[in-house]
Amino acid sequence: MDKISNAKLENKMFANRVSLALIFILLLIFILILRLFNLQISNYDYYTEESLGNQMRTLPITPARGRIFDRYGKIIADNQLAYRLTLNPEKTKNIPATLLALKEFGLINDKDITTFKKNKSRYKKFHNIPLKYNLTEKQVAEFLVSNQFIGIDIESYFHRVYPNNESSVHVVGYVARMNKKDKAQYDKKAYAGTSFVGKVGIEKQYETLLHGKNGKKQIEHNVLGRVISTKIIQNPQQGSNLYLSIDLDLQKKAESLLKGRRGAIVAIDVTNGEVLTMVSMPIYNPNWFVNGISHEKYKKLQTSQDIPQLNRAIQGLYPPGSTIKPMVALAGLEQGLITAKTQVYCPGFFKLPNVKRKFNDWKRSGHGMVDVKDAIAQSCDVFFYDLADKMGIDNLYNGLKHFNFGKRTGIDIPGEQAGILPSKTWKKIHKNKPWYLGETLIIGIGQGFMTTTPLQLAYTTATIANKGVIIQPKLLKSIQTPEGKITEVKIGSKKQIPIKDIHNWEDVIEGMRQTVHTLKGSASRLNKNLKYSLAGKTGTAQVFGLDSEERYIADNLQEHLRDHALFTGFAPIENPKIAIAVIVENAGDGSDKAAPLAKELLDLYFDKQSKRLYTSKTLAQ
Repeated sequence: MDKISNAKLENKMFANRVSLALIFILLLIFILILRLFNLQISNYDYYTEESLGNQMRTLPITPARGRIFDRYGKIIADNQLAYRLTLNPEKTKNIPATLLALKEFGLINDKDITTFKKNKSRYKKFHNIPLKYNLTEKQVAEFLVSNQFIGIDIESYFHRVYPNNESSVHVVGYVARMNKKDKAQYDKKAYAGTSFVGKVGIEKQYETLLHGKNGKKQIEHNVLGRVISTKIIQNPQQGSNLYLSIDLDLQKKAESLLKGRRGAIVAIDVTNGEVLTMVSMPIYNPNWFVNGISHEKYKKLQTSQDIPQLNRAIQGLYPPGSTIKPMVALAGLEQGLITAKTQVYCPGFFKLPNVKRKFNDWKRSGHGMVDVKDAIAQSCDVFFYDLADKMGIDNLYNGLKHFNFGKRTGIDIPGEQAGILPSKTWKKIHKNKPWYLGETLIIGIGQGFMTTTPLQLAYTTATIANKGVIIQPKLLKSIQTPEGKITEVKIGSKKQIPIKDIHNWEDVIEGMRQTVHTLKGSASRLNKNLKYSLAGKTGTAQVFGLDSEERYIADNLQEHLRDHALFTGFAPIENPKIAIAVIVENAGDGSDKAAPLAKELLDLYFDKQSKRLYTSKTLAQ
């Protein structure tokens, strides 16, 4: 017997099925519309480029890096046309096999392969990724004759070179391959196609000026990947050329004076803060880093006890020793705690009331009665022990902070250290101990917790020469645009130390004059055949403290425990032009080991000035 149909139920089921079908169709239409919107509107540019990519590619053109010169136009950092081996991942079917074949061919090594794998992720699949830089002419010729590698090409590029090798490395720095940190630091678009950036020194400080602007080229290729044509859409703009304030002749002279030693020499133009010489020894060759330093050379640098990569001029922290005495004397005079006529008797030691310990003078037999000028000229410790005792650490700190001790000078080079100007607060924070009176005394002669850099010493010496005018030091003298226009860099910031009596400054300068120009002066040997007036201050900084009954005997100590030799000065006294600071590590007496080096450099400076003046007058006639 047939079942009786239920028309109502069947109609309901049919309606449900139609509804589901309509919903499904509408959903498909919505998905299709969404996809079309994504293709035609949201990602139109991307898919247009991808579709054209089968035929056209737009690639960046890396600009030539700006060159670096000294103040007289002598080249310090240059560019040289070179060749590099590249791999295109889109064209290379079996990358591991290709790399192995290139290795067997002798074009690359394991280090190159490792570097390639690290850098691969920062390139697009159609980019030519560098495999090997600075190929020899023989390698280029052999490759071009028997090119059997698909996707492997040779490209020309500008290779950074430092023609003076080690000279001025701590100023100019060097470039090397970009790493992850560099990629995060610089604009991705501006640095597309860039492989090298400045790592230290001026190369790092003025990276964006030196880099220039990328160009663009359009490459057309066929379905097999072969390039049909190349069209330059936008020419790259070369980086700006930089002229530094340093004098390359003075640099090389200073390096020769410190050869075989550890130390630093800094000379500053007193009138405008331009750094004429900034040398740190020992030095190293920046060319080693450009294409990747070898493991052997890097290990040699890293394990050297002389730390050649340390820029001692701005990063070396040393006790200033007796070179601090002119500044201490000025603080005492300006605060009214002593006058130019104040005299102190020096028996060869100083004692605090009710304290057994003696604070010895460098001259154990004593200097007798001395005033402030004598104390500076003869470097009498006892006078400055007594002055520091009168001042107390608070007044001493307040007087010295005017000279910016304990702060960076703000020079335009990365890595500058601030040094330490200690105080009660500083010791509480850093040592969690109270301040002791004896510590005040040794700060008065530049020992104890106090540290400075050679740059700071030259900077403060220039401030004395300027009678309280502080000028921020700088290394960049002028900028030359790609169009050839040269713009002078403005003088650094200026400020004036508050002055109560200008005679106090004149008295201190007179004491520094007597240091060189009188028989009792600690640098009197410099006066022989001296053709200009020189105000100076010798210093000997202890590496470790001695008990009051101990005597310093250099021959009984390991070399790294011996005193540092220091000298600071400026010339000519009547119209100051140049200030200098010299530090020779573990060399001993400043008057014997540091002062003569300063004189040799100053002799060259003034000899060059005389010749340039003579040439200028001759041309004018």
